[in-house]
This record gives sequence, structure tokens and C-alpha cells, in this order.
Amino acid sequence: MNAAQRNRHAALLKATGFEDSPALTVQSTDGEIPHGRELSFAWLTGTVMTGLTSVMLMGAALYVSFQGQDTFSTAYEALQIARPKVETQAVTDMSAKSSRVRPVSATRSDLEIIEASIRANVDGRDMIRNQPFMRIRATLATAATSLSDGIPEYDPVAILNATQPIEVAADGIDVNTDVYGAEVEGEVAVRLADMPMTFVPPRAISDQSAAAFVRGLIESNTSIVGGAATLAYAALGPSVRDLGRIGDGSTIGGIAENVTVVPKTTIAAEAGLGRSERFLTLREAAALPDVLGKNGFSANQSALVIDALRNVLRDTNLPASTRLRILYGPLSREATSLVPYRLSLYEPLADGSYAYQATVALTDTGQYVLGIEPDFVEFPEEDTEEINVANLPSVYRSIWETGRKHDLDDATIERIIGMYAYDVDMTKKISAGDGIEILETVPDAEGRGELLYVALTLGSTTRKLYRFGTDDGVVDFYDPDGETGKRFLTRRPLEGGGTLRSRFGYRIHPIFKTRRLHTGVDLAARSGTPIYAAGDGVIKYYKWQSGYGNKVELQHVNGYETAYGHMSRYADGLSVGSRVRQGQIIGYVGSTGQSTGPHLHFEIKINGNLVDPLSVKLPKDNVLAQQYQSEFARTMAQIDDLMERQPAPVSVAQAN
Repeated sequence: MNAAQRNRHAALLKATGFEDSPALTVQSTDGEIPHGRELSFAWLTGTVMTGLTSVMLMGAALYVSFQGQDTFSTAYEALQIARPKVETQAVTDMSAKSSRVRPVSATRSDLEIIEASIRANVDGRDMIRNQPFMRIRATLATAATSLSDGIPEYDPVAILNATQPIEVAADGIDVNTDVYGAEVEGEVAVRLADMPMTFVPPRAISDQSAAAFVRGLIESNTSIVGGAATLAYAALGPSVRDLGRIGDGSTIGGIAENVTVVPKTTIAAEAGLGRSERFLTLREAAALPDVLGKNGFSANQSALVIDALRNVLRDTNLPASTRLRILYGPLSREATSLVPYRLSLYEPLADGSYAYQATVALTDTGQYVLGIEPDFVEFPEEDTEEINVANLPSVYRSIWETGRKHDLDDATIERIIGMYAYDVDMTKKISAGDGIEILETVPDAEGRGELLYVALTLGSTTRKLYRFGTDDGVVDFYDPDGETGKRFLTRRPLEGGGTLRSRFGYRIHPIFKTRRLHTGVDLAARSGTPIYAAGDGVIKYYKWQSGYGNKVELQHVNGYETAYGHMSRYADGLSVGSRVRQGQIIGYVGSTGQSTGPHLHFEIKINGNLVDPLSVKLPKDNVLAQQYQSEFARTMAQIDDLMERQPAPVSVAQAN
């Protein structure tokens, strides 16, 4: 480049604002004012720190998101328990976006003691005494909490063992429900004597003969043992038929069969657990630890709550009519049960109003600390709970949750589940409003009571089972038709019951992508999960079959057959012609044949026709003999009478 070109370039640069200047320096004090041309270590350090801080904040946000926590904020820890009331006006601006109102369902949790005069024969004498019974009427729990943590996994074979008939001595007295028609005070012994024929009045009598009949009764030898002769009332009160609830015949009853009810969408049901809130009022005075334990607080959580309330709560014994407001939620997205997030207490006043006492809230560190009062809401008259579809537990877990809430022992809960496991899909979610009724004897010194009656309501169907013993000393539970709840075939014959992946009926084949009839149900489980015989039978097929892989077919009585496909291997010692019993292991889950993953393909045939294993009506395993029908009808009427009686004056009812 010559001199002229250099001068031209210099002129252009100068015209655009560039000039010859000293080089950049880190020494801002050298020379004249640097006009921002120096390098600032402070600025460079600040820039780097800003970048690092941004990275840390983004990392923390991602960590919170992946851990499933909503916030790292700590609950209000200041001791601001009482604050001035602020008058607020109702929000009338409906243009603002608001949360969708969740459905609220009334909850019932009544545990009552009822008394009845029971007639029994003791040492050859007829005795009439008052006997207490425990009655439970409750809605099934709509959310799983720590109450049902640690329950056994759903296992059809374990249920089969839990529903075996109860063996008692043939000449022993089981549980007596022989209700006497009139109430008595204390314990009364009655001696019955044959009435002379002269005491029996004719069909039409005169006043004179009636007076003579009464005079004869007064002068007879009918008396209370150990006392003076007195007038004995001949009638024994209402008949057994009067004690029972007899329909008027104007309504048609029945149970819908071979019907499957499914929601329009399953998106909400498949979502993670959400929050729900419970409002309840204590009907009886109760200790705070007991109330917390029956409402999903673990022992450790109860201790933390009581410790947080120590300085603001005068007494941990709550009076009757105390109101509680409990907010529940999951600890993480993977949680299978809810934990109490917040608890607020409201104390009843003499004038019928309520005063706010205190609130405790759960922090991110797992501690319960004092918090501010939540937003005011009108307390309902009845106990209620928000219904979150995602929180609804399975029938299996809901019965466990409800049973433990009412202090039933685990053996009784297992028997209740076993009695219904043949008719009810225990892995299906409950619906809001489903309920259960239980009648049992008052627990003994060891805390165990004898189960007498259970009624399970799922949807619009109620299934009742009554305890009854036969002369051979076998005690079982029968429905009003005299049949046990047990079927002679189980519907999910593998350990844990499996997960339903495909129902019976036409579908798009997962391999061939064509529309075909699915001849059974697919129950997914891990490879190697034991498969059981659905009922007593004989093996008629025991080898590989195209499509089914390793397959077993069983022949049962009365034209029933079952088939089991895709087994990884067979049980040892079996072959065609082997006899198997219900619950015996015949193979193990696998993915042999045309299969996309480990599962059991289970089929049922009736007289050669394929049917839906989950909905077909199956015959009962045991039916009460005809000779016991009249006695069983009397037992049902007496138990129904006990279920309709008013509770005893001293009640242990708790609205939890």
C-alpha cells in the first residue's frame, strides 16, 4: 500500500470516529484520563460471579423440579397466633382466573356401642343378659395416609388362606346373637314350665273366663329364680320376623352383572397425588394424639405437632365439638400416600361459636412449626373431605385405611378383604361415597373382637355377609342367599394379582397390528412371579403352544376350564393328568410365545365358550345346606335388628 492509499484509509477511519490512541492498560492511573480504555478486574470478577450465581440458581430450580417439591419456603415460624380480624368483602370480579373448585364429599365415621338383651342357656338354665356390641358405619377412606403404610402386598393366595372357615368345638357356643324381644335390667334367669291345658283360653272368651285365666297365671308357679312368685308375661315380644327388615315387595332389587363402569377419561386418575383438605368435628372429648393418629399422622409426626403446640395449647385433651382442619399432600411425585401439611384447631365456646386456637405447618425439613391461620372458610355441619381423583386409593388399600382408622386388628381386616376378593376387583380405585358397615363383639382384654356382619357398598351395589355356624362347628360368612363370598375360581391367579394390561374382547394386536379377539386378560408381573391354579382341577394340556408359549390348561368341574399362557417355566412335578388344588403353584410368569413383555394370559371357558374372566358370574364355592336356612334367616333378622338399634347412652363415637 503506497502513501496515498494509507492517507486515504486514515482519513476514512478518522471520519468514522476512529483515532490513534494508546493501547488498553490495566493501570488506570498511568498517563491521562483513560476514558474507559483500562481493564477492570473488579468488573471482570463481578461478571464471572454473576454467571456462576445464575448457573447455581438454575441448578437449584432444576433440582426442586426433579425432586417433586413445590417450594423451599419455610412455614411461618413467628409466634403470631392471634391477629386482628379484617373485614373482607366477597370477590365479585369473576374475570380473574381462579382455581377449579374440587368436589367435596361428606364423610362418615361412626363407631358406636349398642346393647341388646341376649338369651342364652347356661348350665341348663335360660339366662337373659345385656351384651354390648360394637357397630361401625363409615365411608371408605378417599386418600391413603400413614395409617395404611406397611400393609401386605395384594396376594390372592394369602387372601385365600385368610378366608378359611373358622373351626370351633361342635358343642361349644360361638358368638350368641339370640336377641330377646324385650329389654331387661341386669341378668335374669327364667324358668319355663308347661302350661296346663286349663290355662289355654278358647278362641272366644268372656270377661269372666278372661279374669279366671289371669287369676290362674297369678297363682301359678312361674317365677323368677330365687324370688317370690310374680306375674309372668307370656309373650316373648316381637317375633323374629318382626325384628328383621322385610321388603314390601314394591321395589325390584338386584345386582348388575357383566357390566363394566369406566370414566370418560383416565387422565386425572393417572396423575400424581394431589392435595386435599379434611374438615371434621369431634363428637366426643378425645386426646389430641389419638385424634392425630386416626387422621394420618404417624407417631413421630404427632410428637412433633404436640411439641410445636406446647406453648400455645393449654391442654392436649380436646373437648367435644372441637373442630379440626387438616390439609394433606404428597412429599414427592413418587409418593403413594399423603402426609398432613397443615393442621388448624378451633375451640368451641359457650355461646355456640368457635375461637381459632393455633395452626401448625410442615416445613421442607420435615418439622412442624407454628403458622398463621389459613384463609377463612365456613365449616360444614357434617364432616367433609375434598375429593381429588388422583388421590383415590384402591379398594384393597382403602379397606385397610378405614379398618386401621377404627382400630380393627389386622387379622379382621384381612378376613374382610378376603370375603369380598372373589366378587370385587381389589385393585380398582374406589368412588367417593363408597362405604362399609361392620358389627362385632366388644373387644376382649386382648383387644380382639369377633366379626359378626359386614356390608360393603361400592357404587350402587351393597354386598352383605352374615356370620353363621353349623352343627359341625364350622363358622363362615354367608350372603342373604346362604352363599359364601368365595368363588370356586379366582379371577387373578398369580402372586400380587398382577397389573391389568389388556381386557377381554376385540383389540388391535400389539404385534400384528390387526383387529383380533383377545380371548382372555393379560396380567403383567415380573418374570418369575408364581402362577397359581385358579381352582381345583386336572391338568389337560401341559406344553408349548404357538402364540401362547409355555401353556397350561386345567379342567374343572361342571364344564369350566382355565388356561395360562406365556409362562417362563412350569412348576416341577406336574404333568398331564396331575390333580392340583386351588392356590397351588403351576408355573411362573414369563414372555414366551407372541408376547411383548412378561405377563400372564389367563382364560376361562364355560362349556367350550370363552368368557371374560374378570366379569363373568362364577358359582359360589360353598352354599348353606337347606336344613340351616330357617335358622340362618333368624340370625340375619337378629343382626339386622342390632344394626338398626340406637347406640347405648355411653357412646365412643368419634367423627374422625
